[in-house]
Amino acid sequence: MRTLIAKKTSALVSPLLMCLTAAAIMTLPVQAHFPDKRIRIVVPFTPGGGADIVARLLAEYMSKDLGKPVIIENRPGAGTIVGTDEVARSTPDGYTLLMGTPPFTINPSIYTSLPFDTFKAFAPVALVARYFDIVVINSKLPFRSIQDVIAYAKANPNKLNFGSSGTGTSIHLAGELFKSMAHVDMTHVPYKGTAPAMNDLLSGQIQIMFSTVPSVVSFVQDGQLRALAITSSHQSPAFPNVPTVAEAGVPDFVVEGWYGLLAPAGTPADVLSLLNASVANAIRSGVFKAIETNEGLTFADGTPEDFGRYLQSEAVRWREVVKDAHIQLQ
Repeated sequence: MRTLIAKKTSALVSPLLMCLTAAAIMTLPVQAHFPDKRIRIVVPFTPGGGADIVARLLAEYMSKDLGKPVIIENRPGAGTIVGTDEVARSTPDGYTLLMGTPPFTINPSIYTSLPFDTFKAFAPVALVARYFDIVVINSKLPFRSIQDVIAYAKANPNKLNFGSSGTGTSIHLAGELFKSMAHVDMTHVPYKGTAPAMNDLLSGQIQIMFSTVPSVVSFVQDGQLRALAITSSHQSPAFPNVPTVAEAGVPDFVVEGWYGLLAPAGTPADVLSLLNASVANAIRSGVFKAIETNEGLTFADGTPEDFGRYLQSEAVRWREVVKDAHIQLQ
């Protein structure tokens, strides 16, 4: 009898189990199989720059981690707007991502209109790295410290020219923030890129720059440029004898650049979590060690929500700088 009951019970349970299993499979979201094809990371710059280097190292690691190819597509133009807009218009499925940089949070304050709503069109995935800028002058100038620069600028308003890679760039705004916080007047000279600005700094046509580290490190090392300070909140092993701007005489001055992944708004939360975990794995793996010092990078993984809050705080900070400097682009 027990055998018969067991057989009947088994006969009833098996179809029920099959139905439940089938139902579970049917209700599994499509993204549970993510990724099942290649992922592309759009870099809104030409190849070879900092964002491109970080993105390619990240893509190489994520390809192995996720088991599908992760490729880089460079889409430069219009101050990163071209590449950013392409991602904003993409299907929100996790297969098209943006390597975001400071213009992402700066452009909404500078441009009268953008083809996308920055904080509605995107979902944060992960902050990959932060980096600092470095304040450099032509080594033939007599200034030995930030205080020397401030003293001269106060005694000679607008006689010091600071260069940048273009109006509205992060290094331009770093200079504007310095002017505001140090209470000095300097003249901004915008260039079409870092290279021509660096040429004029080396020749003495301009006197000071708030530059990215890779652009100037070789000139500092060979003595053509003098590093006065870095813009981070703490000193860096890459420049152990160079103080921060805050330490050098402008309290609370901190300017960071950043690299981070963003996806189109509407990308499923579990896909964002999976991508975030892959970025965290890359950071912990030490894949970026080779460039960490030379690029002035620091890495710390966090959640998509952490990254979202960071982006909001950066947007607020630069909005005030742009407003005070009366910067506006069409």
